[in-house]
Amino acid sequence: MMDIPADFLLESYNFDLPEDQIAQEPAQKRDGSRLLVVNRSQESMEPTDFKKLIDHLPKNALLVANNSRVIPARIFGMKPTGGKVEFLLLTPLPLIEPTVEDGWNIARAEGLLRASKTPKEGTVITFTDTFRLIAREAGHFGRWQVELQWKDDLTEHFKDNGHLPLPPYIKRPDSDSDKERYQTTYSDASKTGSVAAPTAGLHFTPQYREQLKERGFEWAEVTLYVGYGTFSPVRCKDIRQHQMHAEYIEVPDKTARAIQKAKSEGRPVIAIGTTSARTLEGMYRECGNISEFKGETDIFISPGYEFNVIDGILTNFHLPESSLIIMISALAGRETILSAYEFALAHKFRFFSYGDAMLII
Repeated sequence: MMDIPADFLLESYNFDLPEDQIAQEPAQKRDGSRLLVVNRSQESMEPTDFKKLIDHLPKNALLVANNSRVIPARIFGMKPTGGKVEFLLLTPLPLIEPTVEDGWNIARAEGLLRASKTPKEGTVITFTDTFRLIAREAGHFGRWQVELQWKDDLTEHFKDNGHLPLPPYIKRPDSDSDKERYQTTYSDASKTGSVAAPTAGLHFTPQYREQLKERGFEWAEVTLYVGYGTFSPVRCKDIRQHQMHAEYIEVPDKTARAIQKAKSEGRPVIAIGTTSARTLEGMYRECGNISEFKGETDIFISPGYEFNVIDGILTNFHLPESSLIIMISALAGRETILSAYEFALAHKFRFFSYGDAMLII
């Protein structure tokens, strides 16, 4: 059997992470996080504060952010026996297309079901008098195909009764403060449906975005409905065999035109987060050019990938052996990223969703 090159070996993306450097709470202020600037051309790493981002971004860069909004997708119900069941909706709301029968909206969806005793297929789980589901088909890793049944507005049912689905490495229940801090300040209510936040954007305040605008940085937005697959580990020893989960993306015409203009003027495009990067590169793969797009992408960006849209990225620090650390390694080089992570750990940066940020230029 031939040896797998290090860039394609899953264990090459592992690193030791002390528990106390996994952020359990956000920074006291949104823009109060730290920032590690990784400059590829200068082969340098500089620790600074997020507020200094404006001084490190390439001049006249176009920033592209994901405006999706997190839905309180975790909801608790009861089986007919009285047993409690936790359901986490995985299907983005825009993809749920109901039919109407006897005054009830009915639609298929995918989700995670958790109970002390695994529900049987056909079990009805009741959340409220006007919202329930039927467990239809069990899948792998706790996933289920379910039939949602509801009256009125589905989004409102989750807003009224659901909990924010904080990532599994945050070892506490969601709190009232998370309702604000686990959303970007520019999230669009009409783009509600993500089950995780596009966390690189959590650092921005409206005031800081205004400062960026005053300094000549253009801002554009895309939408990617973040699925639970963002937390799914890569399980293939050879990452080239990994099948990426599909996510629904939208690149509006206005954003496509802004990118085309930036490219024609030689201005760099900086993705705010891996979800924005995935949206833009996914759009390019599907269309073969930079243009308006709506649909799904299952693009898996790994070393050897040639980036067609983005020139740099602002991102948080990611899990070992995750598709996200593999993606940024494709941009900056695996050894550069592992060195940056080693530097960040030594300098006590905070990791993951509520942690600090890294700018790769």
